[in-house]
Amino acid sequence: MENSNSTKTSALFALISVFFFWGFLAASNGIFIPFCKTHFNLSQFQSQLIDSAFYGAYFIGSLLLYIFSLQFNKDIINKVGYKKTIIYGLLISIIGALIMIPAVSSGSFMFILAAFFIIALGFSLQQTSANPLVLNLGNPATGSYRLNFAGSVNSLGTAIGPILVSLALFGKVVASDTDKTSASLGSINILYMILAVAFGAAIVILIFSKIPKLEIEEDKSEVKVLKEPLYFIIGILIFLFGIFAYFAYESRNISSGEDYEAQYNKMIFLIAIAAFLLVLLIILGLLYRKIKKENRFELVAYPQVTLGMLAIFIYVGVEVTIQSNMGTLLKTPEFGGLDNSEISPFISLYWGSLMIGRWTGAIDAFNLKKRTNTILTLIIPFVAFAFVLFMNHLNGADISSFYFYGICVAILLGGFILGKNRPTFTLMLFAILGTIAMIIGLISNGTIGIYAFLSGGLFCSIMWPCIFSLAIAELGKYTSQASGFLIMMILGGAFIPPVQGLLADYTDIHISYIVPVFCFIYLAWYAWKVKKILIKKGIDYDTTSSSH
Repeated sequence: MENSNSTKTSALFALISVFFFWGFLAASNGIFIPFCKTHFNLSQFQSQLIDSAFYGAYFIGSLLLYIFSLQFNKDIINKVGYKKTIIYGLLISIIGALIMIPAVSSGSFMFILAAFFIIALGFSLQQTSANPLVLNLGNPATGSYRLNFAGSVNSLGTAIGPILVSLALFGKVVASDTDKTSASLGSINILYMILAVAFGAAIVILIFSKIPKLEIEEDKSEVKVLKEPLYFIIGILIFLFGIFAYFAYESRNISSGEDYEAQYNKMIFLIAIAAFLLVLLIILGLLYRKIKKENRFELVAYPQVTLGMLAIFIYVGVEVTIQSNMGTLLKTPEFGGLDNSEISPFISLYWGSLMIGRWTGAIDAFNLKKRTNTILTLIIPFVAFAFVLFMNHLNGADISSFYFYGICVAILLGGFILGKNRPTFTLMLFAILGTIAMIIGLISNGTIGIYAFLSGGLFCSIMWPCIFSLAIAELGKYTSQASGFLIMMILGGAFIPPVQGLLADYTDIHISYIVPVFCFIYLAWYAWKVKKILIKKGIDYDTTSSSH
């Protein structure tokens, strides 16, 4: 037993190496985007397509996996194996990183977008396999803690990624705006060569790591197709197709002027996306009709999957929308009237808040003595907070105004103490705390309001692992299908921020923060509902985890 636990521990550390790279590269995009904007003379819309290509690949990659499963009527990941799937995903990311080198040199922005898409396509394959693998390397009841640990490593990559990239490109930690738009092509190429080598190193680590096969991989019985999530996906695709088709139609009459080429390119882009979505809809429809009725798995027995898909969609959306709209909020007189150069430390503190929560939640991933666990739980959140402040200080920010944010960190600590070893209760508690924080922000101005909205990052921090573990609970051989559906729902980050932005246009930016309130309310309801669903199936992670 001890040898088995040792093997699983080494396997866990091998797996979390890929979590670091996801955060590292996502954070590094913030430096690469302004370089592309200036070097290729892009509009703001065009430069943001880098993020669209990057995050859109998560949805498309998981959807392609599902389409292949439909075509062959068998689960692709179960057949290939979770470990091999992660390795193949890393190989795809290596190809994307190597393609980026000629793409940057070519001067073709579309070539660069394609390279970004390929890198993230590999990431989608990795995430679909790595998340359930981490959850199942041990007692499923404590899986959310292991995923929290992996998330804390991801946050570390997000925190130090921009620093390491800045050093690689500019030779210094703090890069000026001029630096960020004038990096040489040679330095960009070196960066992606380093990333390709890093992905290769991760492959070597995984190959030589003894990652045990899961029981679900050994199950050779027939795997049917999960049906109900397909309706949800088709609904999203129809909605997206409608939006892109509408804007393509609206932009058909291009005005003359200096921006003619930019407007024309935008229209072509919108038409291409709409056509691509239509093709996906047709493919899904044809493949679904082809499958015999007896092989269409009814998901009535697993409602936690569909509810979990919506929960992931809303969780990612609320996590992104709080910070995406915060810049505009901080420019208002009621919230300080800050200019662009003063906003970045607040955004950094928001993402740092996610790291604080994940570092704290990661403690339970280790089988520590009760006293050691308690001491670390009391210390780690404030150590992580100090690290976030130090990172901002390193970047030249005045951190004195952030000291009292420690009160919010203390509230987070109280939440962890109350929800100790109870993932469902912890999710519900943090969603309620998030709701209260957003309401306080709505009825307050100044520092209190800012702290309230920033604390949304603290309460979002542990939601991904909790939602993920509950949504795939006891799915057995259907785990990888459900995991793919959940990864697709990262798309929520592309939906909910514009919804809040639209509300802000019709009201004002402060009132628009009612959107996160409703998001947190759903997440609290999901925790309550999924607990009842799982208890009916004889599963109670709160009880089994507490006794662990």
